[in-house]
Amino acid sequence: MDSDSSSTDSPADFPPASVPQPPAAHTTPVSESAGTPSAAGRATPLGGVTAKHVSPLPTPHVDTNPTGKRLAVLTLMALGVVYGDIGTSPLYAFRECFKPEYGIAATAANVNGILSLIVWALTLIVSVKYLLFVLRADNHGEGGILAMLALIIGKDTSRIYRRAVIVMLGLFGAALLYGEGIITPAISVLGAMEGLNVVSPAFSPVVVPATLVVLIGLFVVQRFGTHAVGRFFGPLMLIWFAAIAALGVKEILRTPEVLAAVNPMYAVAFIAEHGLGAFFILGAVVLAVTGAEALYADMGHFGKKPIRLAWFWLVFPCLLLNYFGQGALVLRDPTAVANPFYLLAPRELLYPLIGIATLAAVIASQALISGAFSLTQQCVQLGYSPRVTIVHTSAREYGQIYIPEVNSALALGCFLVVLGFQSSTALGAAYGIAVTGTMAINTVLFGVVAAARWNWPRSTVLILVAAFLAIDVALIGANVIKVAHGGWVPLVLAMALFTLMTTWKRGRAILRERLKEITMPLPAFLESITTSSIPRVSGTAVFMTSEPDGAPVVLLHHLKHNKVLHEQVILLSLQTASVPELAPSQRIFTLERLESGFVRVVARYGFMQSPDVKEVLAVLRTQGIKTRPLDTSYYLGREDLIPADKPWKKGGLTMNIWRKRLFAIMSKNARSAAAFFNLPPNRVVELGTQIEF
Repeated sequence: MDSDSSSTDSPADFPPASVPQPPAAHTTPVSESAGTPSAAGRATPLGGVTAKHVSPLPTPHVDTNPTGKRLAVLTLMALGVVYGDIGTSPLYAFRECFKPEYGIAATAANVNGILSLIVWALTLIVSVKYLLFVLRADNHGEGGILAMLALIIGKDTSRIYRRAVIVMLGLFGAALLYGEGIITPAISVLGAMEGLNVVSPAFSPVVVPATLVVLIGLFVVQRFGTHAVGRFFGPLMLIWFAAIAALGVKEILRTPEVLAAVNPMYAVAFIAEHGLGAFFILGAVVLAVTGAEALYADMGHFGKKPIRLAWFWLVFPCLLLNYFGQGALVLRDPTAVANPFYLLAPRELLYPLIGIATLAAVIASQALISGAFSLTQQCVQLGYSPRVTIVHTSAREYGQIYIPEVNSALALGCFLVVLGFQSSTALGAAYGIAVTGTMAINTVLFGVVAAARWNWPRSTVLILVAAFLAIDVALIGANVIKVAHGGWVPLVLAMALFTLMTTWKRGRAILRERLKEITMPLPAFLESITTSSIPRVSGTAVFMTSEPDGAPVVLLHHLKHNKVLHEQVILLSLQTASVPELAPSQRIFTLERLESGFVRVVARYGFMQSPDVKEVLAVLRTQGIKTRPLDTSYYLGREDLIPADKPWKKGGLTMNIWRKRLFAIMSKNARSAAAFFNLPPNRVVELGTQIEF
């Protein structure tokens, strides 16, 4: 987390001082067990502080082994949040396999072959890969591609892996997830609304406008948070899965021979007969497993046990029953391939089914939208995104946040793809690229975790990764032909977001190097204070800085212009740990009492938490650093970045001119640091400065 507040004032502008030896500092180690000052604290040289640090142990926010009623509640909640996306796949997945351009007729052999492909895709990708293996890669209970990336970069893997490549893969996978967050609401709601075409072709002109109305309502209510309606998601999805299973059973009873498709040899025979054509159909089969990454991303909300229980005992059987039911219907009536899902239902039940499908699509969309909010928060905390507005919509529910900027961007993206593609069939091309790319990246990162963190035998890791990648690469290859037909959308979006994330990270690193050049060493600064007659006023001044080893440039700037200091000065750095969450008792990482009323503090937050300076000061008061809210001022630096007309090449960091300009624009439009750090507006002093880089 970059919390730098600085200016371009050179140390030469400050009263000079010659300091042959650093002055003594009084260091108060922080107790690792209780987060309170240790009695063993003693004076140590500032240049070689040996303060004890708090281990970044996360606060558990979900039961690791729930039982009884608690397990049932978590399983029901997981059903509503985790499985919304994959649960609505029957709306379009089986139908897409018989698109005219594939040239696959609805014969018994083809129906059984495609059903077999879907069954084994669900089994190998969801049941085996994600639920049995990937779910093991939890970052202190949290899942998701950035949580896995934080798990990797928290371990020194430089001797075995090219760390930069791993980071780039993780970031690109995160960028693809944003694309999925745009496409999922669009394709899910469109797929539900296309049931109107089955009722009557006269409803065709209404499908797109009705989809847009539902999406508008979906994004408008995001500001109220999901905690109010979240408790209804589980029961609604339970009704949905029961409904689709019942529809499938009805047709299976009429054509039970369709169950033979569970035999993988039907898939093998289908591939052998159709060759390249069967390979391309994998691009439609992948639609049956969309949302599998949600199992991993939402692990921190519910835990592994409820997610696995919901899948194996309810979701998986219900999905299979519906897919087999659709296959049975097509075997009996090949013309039903036009929309086999809705044609499973009696005509008098079509309207209720469309209503339930729309609710299920909204729930599936909600899961991806909330995931985009959480992903953005992690990007901000890990330093890959500028500050944004993070609104906590629930005081009790973990992870319930709303980010207006992301909500608006997702809404605009959804509207554009609905208007541009007009149907779920057309959107399927774009969807497959986003899903398969994310799956492949998850496989690679899992292999790194298994080898570097768990020390699994290299041969075991290679076999697993090779097996999973063989499936992932086949699915990616099958979707490559769709790039020209809409698959370019998530790729372009991912590249744009990847560029923004890497530009921000690199720009902050360059800015930090630039500030180091103009930062005065803290020992020299403190010596200057002790030998000068600078007036001191009552109260506390908190100076935010990302470099705890030097005097903040904003402090030098303040002293140069105001020529006065507060009696107590806190130099505060906020850093992000490689764990999801830290308790307030673990907030203070280091605490040093320096000379002349100065205190140096490094506080840490998890990568899924929002920083709060007032909370940090409250913790400091329990450790003897007294502050009064109405007698405390906060000093921040507002940087006006001026990109030079030449690339930056210094200290191992490079940046082209256009990226420097992009970084300057991003920095200018970032959310106010005062609001982001939850500072009282009437106690903040911002000092502007220009920095050329």
